[in-house]
Amino acid sequence: MLKRIDAADVQLGMFIHKLEGNWLKHPFWRTKFLLTDAETLADLRNSEVEGVLIDVSQGDDVGGKGASGGRQRPLVVPSSTGGASALDRARAERHPEVVRPTNVVPFDPRSTAQLSVAREIGHAKAVVARASRVLAGVFEQARLGKAISRGQVEPVIEDLFASIQRNPHAFNGLMRIRRENTSLYAHGLAVSALMIALGRQMGLPEQRVKDAGLAGLLMDVGMGHLPIDVSNILEDLSDKEREIVQTHTTLGHEFLTMGGEIPEEVTQVCLEHHERYDGTGYPRGIAGEEIGLFGRMAAICDVYDSMTSDRPHRPRIDPNAALGLMRGMEGEFDDDILDQFIESVGVYPIGSVVRLTTGRLALVVDQNVDDYTRPRVWSFYDITARRVIKPEDLNLRMYGGRVDIVCSDDAAGYAIENFPAIREMVFNSACKALQ
Repeated sequence: MLKRIDAADVQLGMFIHKLEGNWLKHPFWRTKFLLTDAETLADLRNSEVEGVLIDVSQGDDVGGKGASGGRQRPLVVPSSTGGASALDRARAERHPEVVRPTNVVPFDPRSTAQLSVAREIGHAKAVVARASRVLAGVFEQARLGKAISRGQVEPVIEDLFASIQRNPHAFNGLMRIRRENTSLYAHGLAVSALMIALGRQMGLPEQRVKDAGLAGLLMDVGMGHLPIDVSNILEDLSDKEREIVQTHTTLGHEFLTMGGEIPEEVTQVCLEHHERYDGTGYPRGIAGEEIGLFGRMAAICDVYDSMTSDRPHRPRIDPNAALGLMRGMEGEFDDDILDQFIESVGVYPIGSVVRLTTGRLALVVDQNVDDYTRPRVWSFYDITARRVIKPEDLNLRMYGGRVDIVCSDDAAGYAIENFPAIREMVFNSACKALQ
């Protein structure tokens, strides 16, 4: 049973179901967790959160014992810190396919060396170049009605899988930074990488992780069969255009199914990546776990990449702001998978702009897996002086709170001239310096 209480009335042992207010305005990257840590309780009471929803079926009620019987249970922590919590075990019972790993690398960690973002980024750029050539041909072939064979696209999946094994953030960080990311196959490539990273985070078996990547790569293949070219539409779609575009789901599914080489779980994602957990999606309006696991994963990865990529009718938004907006789209996504997605990209994903306690804007260039709230950043703009500055490397985890993130920020609000080029320059400079 859910109950709203003021933040001042929250006690240890309560299960937090929802925090009121903007996700970017409070210090918690999860929205659902069992509260057993005094420091976390103090952070909650000192935050801008005014009220919370507690679930008394999973934790204590106000002023008395509840589901926990007054006993403290392990705090939910990112999987990178160690073993699964009691809440994770309960979640696994509800969703047996979504298995949280006890290690951030669910496959044999000795199979590939773990590289920093700076060292992996060169490999990632080479993967983009090779994959773009392959996918340009594959999508043109699909547009002409020629069947796609699994063998044509498997090298792309193997390249992506290897890159993400070496570093789970580098490839997706590169796709957030790149200015030329508006093509259909660039979107497929980015979603594929996000699906692989998410499947890896969820602890899916290796072949299923690769199949998830294949699903992300091909889910929009039906776009090539539409009677209109959506890349030329510079404003929001009309109702008639929207109806036409929505048919890409069924067209893609029919096309891949006719080829006969693509697994059914993969082809099904063509139909399901626009379905929503609350039943408000299309084309069938199915809900909850009627939507396949890959479909629920793809819905999240698709929306995130669309929000954080430039489109003809609108500019991209900051990756961290996108996560906040997705948190606010209540009911549309599987919350358990969304939690895992945030963990896979980082609370402040690479490419995010953040405001520091020093009064500067900084670009997130790498993650600290032991503390996703304190990534490595390069500052590049002085807010008070309103000018671009010489970038400075700051590994926030090493500062012990002396320099920290105030909030996610929007560089557009500072009228920084040619910011996309500056962002790319700062990121590339960071990668070169940190190699």
